[in-house]
Amino acid sequence: MNIYFVLLIIRILLSWFPNVDWMSQPFATLSQLTDPYLNLFRSLIPPLGGIDFSPILGFLVLQVVSQGVSQVAATMAYSAF
Repeated sequence: MNIYFVLLIIRILLSWFPNVDWMSQPFATLSQLTDPYLNLFRSLIPPLGGIDFSPILGFLVLQVVSQGVSQVAATMAYSAF
């Protein structure tokens, strides 16, 4: 999940540069990996004033899920001993 978190950060930082060609590699692969997840939140939060706030919600959900998985893994590891 940390790798995906980094991919999201790279995707968002690159969106600040209008000259990035999202159809060329490696940008197309990055877009294919991150856009389906971000599109879930773009349908909930439309861009306001030209600014896309959906990644904020995406980061929040990813962080909550990551912490939940970590807690479940820690509980399972603790109960195994």
